Amino acid sequence: MTEPPLLPEMPLVPPRAEFVWEALVEIAPTRMLGEGPLGERRIVPITGGRFAGPRLRGRVLPGGADRQLLRRDGVKRLEALYELEAEDGAVITVLNRVVIAPREGLPDYRASTLEITAPEGPHGWLNRLAFVGTLHPLAPRPAVLVRVFSLGL
Repeated sequence: MTEPPLLPEMPLVPPRAEFVWEALVEIAPTRMLGEGPLGERRIVPITGGRFAGPRLRGRVLPGGADRQLLRRDGVKRLEALYELEAEDGAVITVLNRVVIAPREGLPDYRASTLEITAPEGPHGWLNRLAFVGTLHPLAPRPAVLVRVFSLGL
């Protein structure tokens, strides 16, 4: 049974997602940082890669990192901060916060929210949208596939 909307005069319209890019992010081996009060801490250096979408493409710059927390309940919280360089030389900063949760009998839940900062100009539109994403491990290859979508109404 579905609850009626609190304000029936306001239609319940879910946001739509539009594909922005996918990035093949190359990574170095995980470094363990030790146990903290919330769980096991790790860091995964980002070594490079490439990205492409309908409106832009380019390369993943080396030097970023994915900081991870493996909580005691089995959920992983990731916070990856890295830069992309578009073909025109513009540098775009990405902060990707990921939740990975095990599900019984199903693939792990892997979803993220992203904060994207771009220089004003041809890529300034990235500064004015909300983004969500997915994360796909590519093991045994030392890389992950990140797919990014903008949310619209």
